[in-house]
Amino acid sequence: MTSYSDSINRKRQRNDRWGRYIVTGFGGLVLLTLVILISHLVSQALPLALVPNIEKEHQFALPQGSHVENAGDLLGGQLVVISGEECRFSLFGYSDNNITKHHDYIRPCDHQLSTTSLMGENAIVDISAGGQVRVVPVRSLAYRSVLIANNSDPIAQSSSLASSTISFALPSKYWSQTSSWHFALSSKWSAIALHTPSGTFIRWVNQLNPTQMIDKFFANVDKVHLLPGAQMMLVEKEAHLFLSRLFEDESELSLLTSFNKPSSHDTSILSLEKDRTFFLQDGASHVSRWVIHRDANKLGFIETYQFSLNVGERLVDIKEHASINVVAALTDKHRLLFINRVSGEVVTTIDLPEPIQSVSWFGNRLYGYNDDAIFIWQANHLSGITTWRSLFAPQHYEGYTDVDTVWQTTNATDFQEAKFSLTPLIIGSMKASLLALFIAIPVAIGAAIYTAFFAKERLRHALKPAIEMLEAVPSVLIGFIAAIWLSPMAEQFLFSFAFFLIVIPFVLIAVAFVQRPIADRLPAKIRHGAELGFAILGVFILGYISVVWAPEWFFSVINVDGFDMLAAESDSPIGKTTIVVALALGVAISPSIYSIAEDAIGGVPDELKHASFALGATRLQTLKHVVLHVAFPGITAAIMLGFGRAFGETMIVLMVTGNTPISSWGLIEGLRALTANLAIELPEADVSSAHYQILFFTAGILFVFTFVVNTIAEFTRQRLRSRSYYE
Repeated sequence: MTSYSDSINRKRQRNDRWGRYIVTGFGGLVLLTLVILISHLVSQALPLALVPNIEKEHQFALPQGSHVENAGDLLGGQLVVISGEECRFSLFGYSDNNITKHHDYIRPCDHQLSTTSLMGENAIVDISAGGQVRVVPVRSLAYRSVLIANNSDPIAQSSSLASSTISFALPSKYWSQTSSWHFALSSKWSAIALHTPSGTFIRWVNQLNPTQMIDKFFANVDKVHLLPGAQMMLVEKEAHLFLSRLFEDESELSLLTSFNKPSSHDTSILSLEKDRTFFLQDGASHVSRWVIHRDANKLGFIETYQFSLNVGERLVDIKEHASINVVAALTDKHRLLFINRVSGEVVTTIDLPEPIQSVSWFGNRLYGYNDDAIFIWQANHLSGITTWRSLFAPQHYEGYTDVDTVWQTTNATDFQEAKFSLTPLIIGSMKASLLALFIAIPVAIGAAIYTAFFAKERLRHALKPAIEMLEAVPSVLIGFIAAIWLSPMAEQFLFSFAFFLIVIPFVLIAVAFVQRPIADRLPAKIRHGAELGFAILGVFILGYISVVWAPEWFFSVINVDGFDMLAAESDSPIGKTTIVVALALGVAISPSIYSIAEDAIGGVPDELKHASFALGATRLQTLKHVVLHVAFPGITAAIMLGFGRAFGETMIVLMVTGNTPISSWGLIEGLRALTANLAIELPEADVSSAHYQILFFTAGILFVFTFVVNTIAEFTRQRLRSRSYYE
């Protein structure tokens, strides 16, 4: 008998041990999964905190006496235009770990040659002795050299080349007196400035309509800078910088700024690729950034920020990355500065061992050029150009009149600012969540008080599961109903809802006064719980009046069209405003708040209630001073957990908001939440890009916020519970 009992005990202990191992193992897997998720979030967002740097990848020596006229992505198959020999430009490419000559562009020696570029595409500018201008893309010359090497049809060669050139003539009276000239190109306009002893002549040619030419002449000016992308010119005159627009007379100059013009240095004006931004340095060590903006129905430029160089240091070249907000600024002191294009913060400074004359971006490679060699550096951690200031502080973006916080990551073309301000997304999440609480708290807490304190047990057992079942309704279904039914009737519904909220307390008070005398006349079986029926009936009657009669009656009294006034106050569609979102979101989180709050109120010991009644307190006094006081920790936790769920909700805010990232706390403005932004943009973001990493950073913000809210809710619940017990 003893051995049998021992066998049973050993078997039971063995089963208990294995059960403990299995439970512990699955618990460990849950913790491991959580650690992996957190680690993945951190690893994907961590590159934002790394400092950008460069690492030399290649260095190619140039022929003796040559000079790089125009950059090209050698490792990507593009050609570099190099001058050196007379009457020609040489096109060099990369092959066999070195650069070799691919083609010579040879012209008569009385021609003048230069180069230009547009959006990474290079071209040769060829002006004959008679003033005939031809702009020949380097890509077409490379294509022709391949055809010749393959013995292809020469007719096809010439037609391929001719179809891609730009050609126009210059006035001989200006060209014959030209001492220097420079050419600029945009997607629509070609512009050339001829500097003569009497002044500067500029000819603009519309590439889409070559017969449209606009000529300008500026007398008694120091220098003219062409901005064809903005259809403007910067005119230096004495110690002033003026702006001239293409379709205005030369005399209509707008003063931009004045400066102390140095005797030893010229003013440096370097524009970015699309001519919507330029950097200005006069005699001081400060470099100012100017961006295009609209003022008084005209486009102009406005100064946005400054960054400083060392004393006596001059800006030589400045180039922006095609898709990342990094600007590489090169100085004459062999320094390379990586600057955040939006905020103007100098993120890193690199001392170059060799003097560099110009730089160019091609993907994540930075090319540097001087008369001796071409340098190619691999740029690492470029997403580290993102700073806290660029993510959260208002910035002055291109085309904006004032500073603003904008989230706009999808650009139509390259070389445009990516706007990564998280402020509109955080405001959107907070605004929707807080307003949803204003709707959910009265409904959920009121229902919890009724079922847990006033309702009879039989009625409570029927209502509580029915309300909690609403939590099982998918949020996508609530969002679908709100988007299909609520949004189209939002204009009328918002006023009706506001009227309902204002009047409902008075209706419920009136119902409370009349329901008791009427209930006393009802049969005993239905007397208990009759107050719920009276309240529901009053709510339905008020809802009908609010929707059908109240708007027309109220607007006829004040003699205005309130719906038009409401629509005029919002830049967003009325059906996509914060109030509509909050209504749907409040309905979604109400069952969660109700369930926890109802358990907290229902869990108050009956002994405390009976003691209060024994001391002569009424039911309302007992509710206020005993039940709610004891249940307050649980109610607080319910509200905070509901807030956390509202902040993390995705489908409702995705389907109902319209997803307009607006930094406004207005209730009739649209919004975009952090969660909806992740659902929209993460599938389309390039892996390992700054956009991708910032989205993971926002996911980390969501995780930290919900974790902190839930932790505070739990600590608050425990602290208030222990304090209430002592009291």
